[in-house]
Formats: sequence, C-alpha cells, structure tokens
Amino acid sequence: MSKEAVVSARVDPELKMNVEQIFRALGLTTTQAITLFFKQVEFWKGLPFEVKIPNQDTLRALEDARTRQNLATFNSLDDLLSDLEI
Repeated sequence: MSKEAVVSARVDPELKMNVEQIFRALGLTTTQAITLFFKQVEFWKGLPFEVKIPNQDTLRALEDARTRQNLATFNSLDDLLSDLEI
C-alpha cells in the first residue's frame, strides 16, 4: 500500500516534545505512533479509549496524585486489601 497521504496538525510545541520522548522510549517514530492510533480507530470504529469529562472527585484525586498529597499508604498488600474490604 502506498503511503502518500499527509496528516498535518498544529499542536503545542512542549506537548509535541514530551510526546515524542515517550514515543522514542517505546521505540516508535511519530509517524508509526500516528499510524498505530489510526489503525486502532479503524479497528474499533471510534476512539480506542473512553473520552469523558472527569467529575470533581476524580479531578481532586488526580490533583492529589500529581502533588502527592492526601495519599493513603500501606505496609503490605494485605493491609491494602483489608482497607479495600476485599
């Protein structure tokens, strides 16, 4: 199959740099990563991940994780499972 179609998009330069670092760590070029994404969209007939607006609890939890505040810690897996009541 001939690869002659061109995709052009404007993105924040810092975002592009950060994402390309991740691609390199995964052993992918940007072109390969975009092709992989397109193949997944084609396969799933939609986005290959859930897209939704997070609620306030989720936003708070994400911020706590980012700032490493209000996080529970456990000394063992048993302690964690006990806390989760599993």
